Amino acid sequence: MPDSTPSQAESPADLLLLNGRIATQDAKQSFVSALAIRSGRIQATGDAATVMAHKGAATRVVELNGRTVIPGLIDSHSHPIRGGLSYNLELRWDGVPSLADAMRMLREQARRTPPNHWVRVIGGWSEFQFAERRMPTLEELNAAAPDTPVFVLHLYASAMLNRAALRVVGYTRDTPNPPAGEIQRDKAGNPTGLLIARPNAFILYSTLAKGPKLPYEQQLNSTRQFMHELNRLGVTSVIDAGGGFQNYPQDYQVVTELHKNEQLTVRLAANLFTQRPKEELADFSNWVKTVKPGQGDDLYRINGAGEMLVYSAADFEDFLEPRPEMPASMEADLAAVVRLLSQNRWPFRLHATYDETIARALDVYETVDREIPFDGLHWIIDHAETISPRNIDRIRALGGGIAVQHRMAYQGETFIGRYGKAQAEKSPPIKRMLAAGVPVGAGTDATRVASYNPFVSLYWLVSGKTVGGAQMYPGANRFERMEALRLWTVGSSWFSSEDGKKGALAPGQLADCAVLSADYFSIPEDSIKDLESVLTILGGKPVYAAAEFKNLSPAPLPVSPEWSPVAAYGGYGAPLMKAELRARIATASCCPNFFDPWGSPSGFGGCACAF
Repeated sequence: MPDSTPSQAESPADLLLLNGRIATQDAKQSFVSALAIRSGRIQATGDAATVMAHKGAATRVVELNGRTVIPGLIDSHSHPIRGGLSYNLELRWDGVPSLADAMRMLREQARRTPPNHWVRVIGGWSEFQFAERRMPTLEELNAAAPDTPVFVLHLYASAMLNRAALRVVGYTRDTPNPPAGEIQRDKAGNPTGLLIARPNAFILYSTLAKGPKLPYEQQLNSTRQFMHELNRLGVTSVIDAGGGFQNYPQDYQVVTELHKNEQLTVRLAANLFTQRPKEELADFSNWVKTVKPGQGDDLYRINGAGEMLVYSAADFEDFLEPRPEMPASMEADLAAVVRLLSQNRWPFRLHATYDETIARALDVYETVDREIPFDGLHWIIDHAETISPRNIDRIRALGGGIAVQHRMAYQGETFIGRYGKAQAEKSPPIKRMLAAGVPVGAGTDATRVASYNPFVSLYWLVSGKTVGGAQMYPGANRFERMEALRLWTVGSSWFSSEDGKKGALAPGQLADCAVLSADYFSIPEDSIKDLESVLTILGGKPVYAAAEFKNLSPAPLPVSPEWSPVAAYGGYGAPLMKAELRARIATASCCPNFFDPWGSPSGFGGCACAF
């Protein structure tokens, strides 16, 4: 059905998209075949004849060729500000189908990495995604890179350092274990290279922080490359949940400058994350005097506080370890901060994996609410994998929301091993959250556990499977494709207090959308995680384009430094490596040693002569 406003219809559109299958995600969740964009917002939707009425002399018309279009995806919880600062330094194993391929990438990257730099693999992968279904060994890392430091992060659980990295960070037999962490040692007492969170991830992140950083100009490039990668996957908005070693305002200078220079291609809503245990109240007391939630604009704005409110309430999940018990000081610490935030009308969010932690936090929230009513203030519980029905109802009563991520897609097998299949089938209980009327938004929590790829999350929501193929959820906790998409669009818009402004392709809303490489609504479930965008539009302007739309692509930005893993391999699924191998295979297909390029366990296949 055509939809436009009279005032908008009087002026010609800047851009028309015609002859597609456009999932508007409007109140009726309708499909249309065309839409018009003017001044960065949706002007009209409907059929081609209706939308062509908005064409003017300067209007650009894009033929969609029947492709599926969705609203730009909104990640309700990720870490792109911190991730962007080091993206160009990181070798991504996200989506790589075999350990053999991953190790080949690591060996090649070690050879091209200059002295005094590391090879880093920082999350986004699981051993269960590999054909071999195992992690690399320390011996394999040492053989692959005898002289270049290598740091491989595995979830929140552990990190592997080769001998060269151990020398650089200075861990010896005399180095004590930090609190809540272990430096694994051999029989002689010497570090092996394995660091273990017991159960706190501080040892992992503090060790990573010892590595070299990019200079400021290359941090700008790195952040733009990360946003380009998100655009390739249809992401147009991210709520940055803050993070360890992400100080405000120092570590926000890069995105602030990019915003000033009109170089942001992802909308960012940023949370402020306290960095000092026992000093959390002081941090937030300073920020409420100098920063206001919502300050900024539609491209870059301050969102609120969290996801760390107080360190005594941080129950970082590591399903290889027993559930951590929060200290007795949690309630008093948390009450002081939440009282301050509520008084100043600051939205806030709390990292809470386990129901036991959530219950104690809700005790605090209910007490504070009686003193200083939340009264519509947006507050959020993040993760909530094991939340109980009772606590879901308590969140609804207080007007809160729950941001869920596909961390179980990467840790499901481990969770089942510790807690059993019955518990796994309802972790997290997203259908129960929605039934209770709680706002729910989907996201990734990228990059240190799950990948930033939203289509892996959509695959997980629809199929109920991990990246390793384990069936976690029965039908009762899985989603129809339209429902799953809604969690990534309209649902997530609430978490930056922008509901009604974005998330749907409806007149008056921001003109953010993605044209997909295949039809999300009809392809086989397993193919959902292979989707990407072939045209991503932000505020009516293309920020990424490929395939038949490549003439709309912005000018390419060279990767800096030249030896960056991003220059060699790209991001999720190593698309640049795949493209190179496809080219080699195409020239070698007449060879008697040729075999099906995508039929091999590695996913790369080809001809022995081509390598």
